[in-house]
Amino acid sequence: MRNGVVYSAELQSFDNADEDDLEDSQKSALEMDLEEEEEVFESQATLTKLHSKHTKYDDGRTSFSMSVFNLSNAIMGSGILGLSYALSNTGLVLFPLMLLSVTLLSLYSINLLLRCSKKEDCMVYEDLGFKAFGMPGKLAVFGSTFLQNIGAILSYMFIVKNEFPLVIKYMSGLDDGHEAWYVDGNNLIVIVTIAVILPLCLLKTLGYLGYTSGFSLGCMVFFLFVVIFKKFTLPCPGIELNVTLVTHNETCEESYISFNSKTIYALPTILFAYVCHPSVLPIYSELKDRSIKKMEAVSKVSFFSMFVMYLLTAVFGYLTFYSYVNDQLLHTYSRHDDILILIVRLAVFTAVILTVPVLFFVVRSSALELMKQKQFKWSLHIGVTFILLALCVLLVIFIPSIKDIFAVIGATSANMLIFILPAAIYLKLNDSLPFKKRIMPILFLTAGVISALITVPLVIIDWVHTVQNNETTAH
Repeated sequence: MRNGVVYSAELQSFDNADEDDLEDSQKSALEMDLEEEEEVFESQATLTKLHSKHTKYDDGRTSFSMSVFNLSNAIMGSGILGLSYALSNTGLVLFPLMLLSVTLLSLYSINLLLRCSKKEDCMVYEDLGFKAFGMPGKLAVFGSTFLQNIGAILSYMFIVKNEFPLVIKYMSGLDDGHEAWYVDGNNLIVIVTIAVILPLCLLKTLGYLGYTSGFSLGCMVFFLFVVIFKKFTLPCPGIELNVTLVTHNETCEESYISFNSKTIYALPTILFAYVCHPSVLPIYSELKDRSIKKMEAVSKVSFFSMFVMYLLTAVFGYLTFYSYVNDQLLHTYSRHDDILILIVRLAVFTAVILTVPVLFFVVRSSALELMKQKQFKWSLHIGVTFILLALCVLLVIFIPSIKDIFAVIGATSANMLIFILPAAIYLKLNDSLPFKKRIMPILFLTAGVISALITVPLVIIDWVHTVQNNETTAH
């Protein structure tokens, strides 16, 4: 029995040992599994963090050519209509140099924005301003963009005020001396705003209006071809011009370098024509296989395409009318029997009517964001729309000329968006760079500040002289 008891005890001890070993092995296996799962979880968490860091903005799907088209749309605007007037007050030598200089400087400012975007992993202009200077920086970008869009809306509405009366006169067979209420520009801008622009602006979403920018660009290209064609068919001054005051010294001869009281309007007009900077980063975020180098190539193709288009429009418009050119080129063509010009007017008029609501959506959204209204409310939506449109109509009625819009917006918001803000943001976000690498941005910023300090006072002085001259003429 003893042996049996011992054997039984030994078997029990072996069984207990096996159970202990099994439990130990199971515990160790379980601990290893938990450790492996923790490692996998940490690895996945790390990858998730890295992925979220690098894919904060999804890979773009827009091709190079379509990005060029989008940026060209963003650049092109009503500023093209004032370039011939700018050339007439600077000359055939000085104007191309100014236009080329602003083209190159605009490309440099875009380069600064792209560098800041890459450094901060941010593709919103306002957010870059916030990262650099906090809320004041964000408000500076926001305010400049808001003012630029308001200026664009005013310039488009001014085109309606100028061109729609001529279209009605042609359709009704009236002569220039006819002063019926329905051919008065101020009355027409009110009617068009209430009947067409207001209903479109009251829509909750843009819908198909977002596609009108391509139509607008097409209209301007068509306008360019007509301007070139008319240079060879209209001898100066072989048509009836919309000129209120012509002196005996004004002739149809080229001026290569010109300086007068209106020369100061040239630079702001060019700046107004080139502003697209709030659209650069969104277009960059949508670019397929995006990189700074590729976006710079998009910018170069777009800007130099617009440079050629702007230069041709300005030169051929000027060489058609010389010193008689109007501050809004299209308005200088005033013959009633010119079907081609009528088609251009109708095309530009349609493009303008459809583009104003698009710009207005941006302006209203900015205003609502400033009011910290995140939730849609019809009452606020309608109220802000009525107030902003009423303000725009009043300004268009009382502003004497479209060149004044180009001057004010070009000298202020356009100057801020092209020169001052990109340079200031870049210098603030890269304050650790050596001084040698900061020289160019500093000079760029200085040029913007000097430009604003010179152009704004001179424009105001010219306004004062114009008012005084008008009062003297009236007496």
